[in-house]
Amino acid sequence: MRIKKVSEVIGTKVYTDSGDFFGEVEEANLQENKIEGWRIKVGGSVISLIGGARGVIIPHQFVKAISDVFIINKSALPSQESEMEDLPEDLI
Repeated sequence: MRIKKVSEVIGTKVYTDSGDFFGEVEEANLQENKIEGWRIKVGGSVISLIGGARGVIIPHQFVKAISDVFIINKSALPSQESEMEDLPEDLI
């Protein structure tokens, strides 16, 4: 196992565990000298899933692997079904 510096991970392409392109790592969020989350610049078709936002914070617990690419658990992504559940019934 090779340990990477946080600076080596910045700019790494991010994919979901199902192989979908998600974006690119912009920054690590640290709390008490531990990585708490990752700021990801969103790209591809994911932008429409998150309401047009340009970036998201993915908690570190959803990261499955860090190497030449960054792999995150697909459950970290908002689903359109869960967004629909949040809407009042008269809007659905």
